[in-house]
Amino acid sequence: MDIIKYVGAGVRMGKGVKIWHFAYVGDNTTIGDNVSIGSLAHVDYGVTIGNNVRIEGQAYIPPLSVIEDNVFIGPAAVLTNDPYPMSGALIGVKVMKGAAICAGAILKAGITVGENSVVGMGAVVVKDVPPNTVVAGNPAKPIYDKAAFDLKRRKWESSHSPAPAHKVPKQ
Repeated sequence: MDIIKYVGAGVRMGKGVKIWHFAYVGDNTTIGDNVSIGSLAHVDYGVTIGNNVRIEGQAYIPPLSVIEDNVFIGPAAVLTNDPYPMSGALIGVKVMKGAAICAGAILKAGITVGENSVVGMGAVVVKDVPPNTVVAGNPAKPIYDKAAFDLKRRKWESSHSPAPAHKVPKQ
């Protein structure tokens, strides 16, 4: 069964790209290798996506955004592209290597999320996030550095069993 998705004109895709059900990829977008774009995600025109990127369902990536390698963008995250709507002068968001944007976060047009940074769930980011920084809240503020985040994650993982493997039903 072919599930509907839209891939625009002039889209360049690397190897191992997976675009899930009902997703949209706009014209002249470049997608690197091993990228996953979730169901109902909207990647607009002129976006550049690096390698090993995971964009979860219902995320919105606006025109002119740049997503570098090894980035995670959680479900329903919204990146914006007009700092003064409806100005007509658009600018994308830049998400640097290794960053993670958690579920429901909102990022203002024109900001940069630094390398290996984490934007917490539901955060509203209105200014650049420095590299190796974890931000949360509305407006988003630094809450600790990436080393502290990694330590918390390792403690969490060691005290909880891994999630069971997802099994795809046979058709």
